[in-house]
Amino acid sequence: MAQGLLCFPDKPISGGVHLSPSIETEFTLAVQNAWLGQLELGQVVEVANRIEAQGYGGLAAVLYQTWLQRSGGNGAHFINFNLGVTLFNQRDFLGAKSAYETAIRLAPNFIQPRFNLGVVHEHLGQIGTAIEQWRWITQHVRHDNQADRPLLISTLNNLGRVLEGQKQYHEALQYLTTSLTLSPEQPDALHHWVYLREKQCAWPVYQTIPGVSPELMRQSTSALATLSLSDDPESQLQAALNYAERKIPRDLPQLAPKSAYGHRKIRIAYCSSDFCLHPVALLTAELFELHDREQFEVYGYCWTKDDGSAIRQRIINAMDRFHRIDQLDDASAARLIREHEIDILIDLHGQTKGARTTLLAYRPAPIQITYLGLPATTGLPCVDYVIADRFLIPEEHARFYSEKPLYMPDVYQVSDRKRATNPPPTRAECGLPEDAFVFCSFNNNYKFTPEVFARWMSILNRVPDSVLWLLSDNPWAEANLRNVAAAAGVDPRRLIFAGRVSPENYLGRFGVPDLFLDSFPFNAGTTANDALWMGLPVLTLTGRSFASRMAGALLTAAGLPELITYSLDDYEEKAVALAQDRQRCADLKAQLGEVRRNGVLFDTPRFVRNLEARLQQLLGEIQPKQ
Repeated sequence: MAQGLLCFPDKPISGGVHLSPSIETEFTLAVQNAWLGQLELGQVVEVANRIEAQGYGGLAAVLYQTWLQRSGGNGAHFINFNLGVTLFNQRDFLGAKSAYETAIRLAPNFIQPRFNLGVVHEHLGQIGTAIEQWRWITQHVRHDNQADRPLLISTLNNLGRVLEGQKQYHEALQYLTTSLTLSPEQPDALHHWVYLREKQCAWPVYQTIPGVSPELMRQSTSALATLSLSDDPESQLQAALNYAERKIPRDLPQLAPKSAYGHRKIRIAYCSSDFCLHPVALLTAELFELHDREQFEVYGYCWTKDDGSAIRQRIINAMDRFHRIDQLDDASAARLIREHEIDILIDLHGQTKGARTTLLAYRPAPIQITYLGLPATTGLPCVDYVIADRFLIPEEHARFYSEKPLYMPDVYQVSDRKRATNPPPTRAECGLPEDAFVFCSFNNNYKFTPEVFARWMSILNRVPDSVLWLLSDNPWAEANLRNVAAAAGVDPRRLIFAGRVSPENYLGRFGVPDLFLDSFPFNAGTTANDALWMGLPVLTLTGRSFASRMAGALLTAAGLPELITYSLDDYEEKAVALAQDRQRCADLKAQLGEVRRNGVLFDTPRFVRNLEARLQQLLGEIQPKQ
């Protein structure tokens, strides 16, 4: 978020706004006076503000530049700063960069242009340089300086946000902690602060910050972060509703009609920023390919950065029409979808990173559905349905969802049968002991909880010839987990961490371990699908929330209910029993091979036909009366 004279989210600060009856006359006279050196500092700012407020930012920039060229002297640093704001608003980032740099050269202690210069560098993709500018501010602005405190807090928050994106979780958390100490009432900063602690396995996640009430911390926790903290579907619904209340503008125009358009083919659209090397893309690629083109026309709306991956190109090829909307704001993107007369819009995000919930709030399609992105309710009144199955969302739990469950007959999760796989590596290549029983959990570390991890340590203590193979997500989580293991009496060397590899090599890894230990209350989703596809048994703990029932839904479709447990005690006992019966583990792997060949879990054509039938039924319910 950039700042200047007045605060606007994600924009530089600019001056006050006053309407002018005649922009042409005022501009002409102002430029003439500036050229003659007869326009004072306050006058140029006042006139430029009025001109820009009427939508003529380019003219305001010309006025500033004329003043600097002909009248510049005292106050030139201030006018260069305002020129930078104006040029930034015109998306002339290089021009804004030059203006801010000039302001800093003329007044090295002028902190506002440094803040905005960081914003410019971020927009230009120069993240390291942006961080340098913001760090300078934290090092030169005193915390007890009340006048500069708002800018300092915004700087700290920007550093936390950007460093989190760079996976520098530890430093990001430090900046946000300082920000919250200075100003405790910051729901957005708390939102990130909680998630950063989860990502580092910094337990307990809810740690005291002076001045921050525990209730505000809980209320500020994002819907995604809540999934690892609570199995209570009611609290998850409340977290989602809190987000929607804070973030979704009210009274937006509703673009789509309430009835169907009546096309010969149903126009179905999928929207996402994850059409790249991402779990959602890896699950859905074959779904897009298998839609019946006699009945459906398939659109894709994408705001994904092009990562050059094969899966991205495959998804683009699978769409009948593929549109990039990353350069459009939410209103323009929603209007585009409305112009295409999309019948059913399926959002693959929910409230996850990159989501464009305001786009959905314009209701660009008569029917809007959430799928896969967020394993919980979205809390968004503009989303009508969530794709589910009756294990995932039992009918008695449907009241905890703002959407109506759209029940699939077999399983909620689609699979890709074309996923490429490399042969399994050897245990030696993975740093694993040859004869040990290998438990694994390749879930993201933020899904780990102290309660389940304690059970994992108990399992290792009870199965002495075993190790636990985990994903190496970040060094701070790894260090924290090793410390917890040591405190539980487990040699930290029995925790073996695997780095991230290509999807083909990642899938090959599942041929190495003996049993996958699921996390709770945030189960494995795509990861459980991958494990079962590769023939690795998954032991899960099932609860009441969507996220805690994902793996159980897959195991139900696979015909393996014995791998579903409902208490921590049963979970631990089943893990120990399987580790002591290697033949049973081998039998389960053989059974999963049969599921892969003939079961409903991986019957993607069957899934697509079932989904299409449900979508046709929904559209039939809103067909205009004849």
